[in-house]
Amino acid sequence: MVDERLSVLLVEDTASLAALYQAYLQDEPLSLTVVTNGQQALEHIRRQPPDILLLDLILPDMPGMEILQWLHREQPNVTTIVMTAHGSVDVAVDAMRLGAHDFINKPVEAERLKVTLHNTMKFRHLNQLVNRYRHEIEQERFQGFIGDSLPMQKVYRLIENAAPSTATVFITGESGTGKEVCAEALHQLSGRTEEPFIALNCAAIPKDLMESELFGHIKGSFTGAQQDRDGAVIRADGGTLFMDEICEMDLELQSKLLRFLQTGQIQPVGSSQQIKVDVRIVCATNRDPLVEVEQGRFREDLYYRLHVIPINLPPLRERGADVISIATALVRQASREEGKSFVGLSEATKDRLRAYHWPGNVRQLQNVIRNAVVLHQGEWIELDMLPAPLDTPLAHGTPAQLVTDAIPAPVVPLAVVERQAIEKAISHCQGNVSRAAALLEVSPSTIYRKLQSWGNE
Repeated sequence: MVDERLSVLLVEDTASLAALYQAYLQDEPLSLTVVTNGQQALEHIRRQPPDILLLDLILPDMPGMEILQWLHREQPNVTTIVMTAHGSVDVAVDAMRLGAHDFINKPVEAERLKVTLHNTMKFRHLNQLVNRYRHEIEQERFQGFIGDSLPMQKVYRLIENAAPSTATVFITGESGTGKEVCAEALHQLSGRTEEPFIALNCAAIPKDLMESELFGHIKGSFTGAQQDRDGAVIRADGGTLFMDEICEMDLELQSKLLRFLQTGQIQPVGSSQQIKVDVRIVCATNRDPLVEVEQGRFREDLYYRLHVIPINLPPLRERGADVISIATALVRQASREEGKSFVGLSEATKDRLRAYHWPGNVRQLQNVIRNAVVLHQGEWIELDMLPAPLDTPLAHGTPAQLVTDAIPAPVVPLAVVERQAIEKAISHCQGNVSRAAALLEVSPSTIYRKLQSWGNE
């Protein structure tokens, strides 16, 4: 028998029978309420749905079947046991079709009623366990994530457990694994969901502007400061501040961030005023933060202040069949947005996607799918629609070999490729950095930072 005390509603218009059933159940672990007609039953269910409903089909004001029909339509979490003196196979079948869990012929004996209730209690308890485990183990979609692989199930549990806390979360993972999606999920599942979520990319902001972007500034505090401006911390007050690429932050600013984390107060650039704020900090990096600490690029005391709840996002190549679930969802989304008729992937395409090692993770997969949808027509994404390097049959070997085998030309250092792409985009846009940044899908500040570093070479 289940020990949980369940609520039971008995609908019985005969006072003597109602009293008899109450006597049968007086020692059972349940809370019993009795009503005498259908209208009272419906009012009680609307106001406070019971766990179990003991329903007589012959009532003075309406057939019990009407209550079953209402329950079937409204779907409250009520388990119904039908009781009637006019039972037949047809009546039982009709009741079961409308969602009745069990059927008892009247007059009801004490032992029969108790056994039925015990079985119903066990049924509800098992259903609750199944639903809970299904929720915990088989979530394919979770707060912006897609995939039910075991590594992602662990991530989902961490997010659910960490979200209600105010503790700082440190997200690590390769580029394109969804670190900002993770940060937004933490915010949405927290008690701060009605307050702002502010994202700040520490790698995209020039060093000399970073303090102002973070803490704000007052008018005249530096050249170009023509008015007071709130920083990201103030804008996130009451909510969540997501600091992406935290390891890119300058060491001097790291010390000021540490002071803020210790005191909960900030001082805008050029101001002598301390401002108290309430912000939940979530940070992320695609580097190994401990290596950054060892190399002297990241303060050890700041690392331990931030690294309270670590969440590591697995790369796409370690997520098994998730790649197909994500790709299929992306195909349908891109198809809707582009006005195309694609509905999914061919089997050959699925095999190719499974075999590839995805160095750019989900972000790279998004680009591959968007490219195929935009440039082609059809119902299924076929192999010949995939862009490079997936348009070339993948060689057998290790992931590192696959990269080499897929590229026929000599491998060029990434820094060289990046510089060539930026210079080509700027030339194409006739020197307009903002337009070049839009074509490259990066922030203009990123290009200015690169140009500055190349100028110092």
